[in-house]
Amino acid sequence: MYYFDPMYFVFALPGILFALWASFYTKSTFARYSQVRSGRGLTGAQAAATMLAEQGVRDVVIEPVRGMLTDHYDPSSKTLRLSEQVYSSSSLAAVGVACHEAGHAMQDATNYTMLGLRSVLVPATNFGSRFSYIVFFLGLLLRSRPLLMVGVGLFFMAVLFAIVTLPVEWNATARAKKAMVVSGIVTEQERHEAAQVLNAAFLTYVASAVTAILTLLYYLLRSGLLGGRRD
Repeated sequence: MYYFDPMYFVFALPGILFALWASFYTKSTFARYSQVRSGRGLTGAQAAATMLAEQGVRDVVIEPVRGMLTDHYDPSSKTLRLSEQVYSSSSLAAVGVACHEAGHAMQDATNYTMLGLRSVLVPATNFGSRFSYIVFFLGLLLRSRPLLMVGVGLFFMAVLFAIVTLPVEWNATARAKKAMVVSGIVTEQERHEAAQVLNAAFLTYVASAVTAILTLLYYLLRSGLLGGRRD
């Protein structure tokens, strides 16, 4: 049955293992620096607010959100949402994550092109991620090349989103590393420690991109669109 195609796991397994390791590394790094209090004692929410104010960004709402590491910035409502363990904590891990998300708000305020592109891709990516598998495997079962191409096209949106996300996240981290020192939120030494959390988190985005690309290669080879043979 195509849904259990062993060939899929040949392509997917490296990405899955990388993603699992990246997730473990990120959580363990966050846990380590969650035990280290920042010198100024600012909470994540206060650090983000301070950084944005120093950068002249004053139209962003900062609010808590449930979940672990569910921190994100919503450009549509200009809302910076911080997970509970980041919002009220004064650890270097919390400050680093909060300032990273504030970096996204800074991107929005300066009309950073890649952030705008990622936002535009969200609806198509959500649709493609949800239906690409169904359409693709239906194409295999029915030996329908048009369905296969549609399935590949839908999943390509997820791959494109994962790739575009990389410079967006890296740029937000770079902004945070610089602005948190300039704004006096952390010292230069503390910046390096807080950056460890951000660098670890970036690996999860790399893992997502690698997994998406490997899956796309499987789609292309399995459908015969990349020189493979369909059966």
